[in-house]
Amino acid sequence: MSDNVVPAPLKETMRRAERLEWWSIGWTISVIIVMGGAMGSSQTMKTAWIEDCLSLIPPAVFLVSARIERRPASSRFPNGFARAPGLAFAIAAAALAALGGTLLIDSAMSLLSREHATVTAVHIFGREIWLGWVMVAAQVYSIVVPLLLGRMKLPLAKELNDKTLFTDAMTQKANWMTGIAGIGGVIGIGMGYWWADALAAGLISLDILNDGIRALRSASAELVDGAPRALDGTDVAEDATALHAHLDACFPRAEIHLRETGRFIEAQIVGVTSPGGTLNPADYWPGDPNRSWRLGRLSFVPAADTTGSVKNTE
Repeated sequence: MSDNVVPAPLKETMRRAERLEWWSIGWTISVIIVMGGAMGSSQTMKTAWIEDCLSLIPPAVFLVSARIERRPASSRFPNGFARAPGLAFAIAAAALAALGGTLLIDSAMSLLSREHATVTAVHIFGREIWLGWVMVAAQVYSIVVPLLLGRMKLPLAKELNDKTLFTDAMTQKANWMTGIAGIGGVIGIGMGYWWADALAAGLISLDILNDGIRALRSASAELVDGAPRALDGTDVAEDATALHAHLDACFPRAEIHLRETGRFIEAQIVGVTSPGGTLNPADYWPGDPNRSWRLGRLSFVPAADTTGSVKNTE
């Protein structure tokens, strides 16, 4: 795994991802300021504003984990820091799920208490304007920024196989969907439908909660050394399934154990001894050679007889 650092083919991609995340933080802060200034008493605007604040977490933890991942192995951390992206993913997923649940409860309480949001008029340049139009304009701005950022992050996340970056791209998608729902909620208030605001906020919260739970399940699987999961869900990753089948064909009398370590897959061949010579994990990768870095480590665990001595099963 080359001391658990980012593989050479990915270094430029990683640098682009880090630059994009810094830009993402800056633009998201501008959205938070605009949305906060136009919030008023709208439940939808409040929910959207909190979600915008939440969207700062994935890029922040990605940048921190990227820095930690590059640290060399030491006596205290002999295996290096390849699992730093996995820890970052777990933090982002937990924050997403917790906030989605909190916002859903808040929206449900507003509906049950029949809380009527009011959207008043404001004076801008000496003219009286309905605050709802200001809210709609803020929501439009909040749609454009994440729509562009999400599209830019997605291919980088797939190339790096980085679940934190992928979650960030999905959060950006949720943000522009939130903007569309928010516009509907504000217009609903203007048409006299008091429940439209809380209902839109509740729908946004459900989307956040669903994404958070799905991400948390995938992150938990990695933390307990489960089989490598796909970027976009809890199913076993396709490249991991292909690798398992290939190794099973190469070593038919062995047990094949795969686990994910950050962006890498580690394979353990149980029941046979090493073929000998210098082993290059890339030689056992069954897919695209440009993705062979995914197999970061290949190890062999020989079988032992009842006396505890090692048996050569080859």
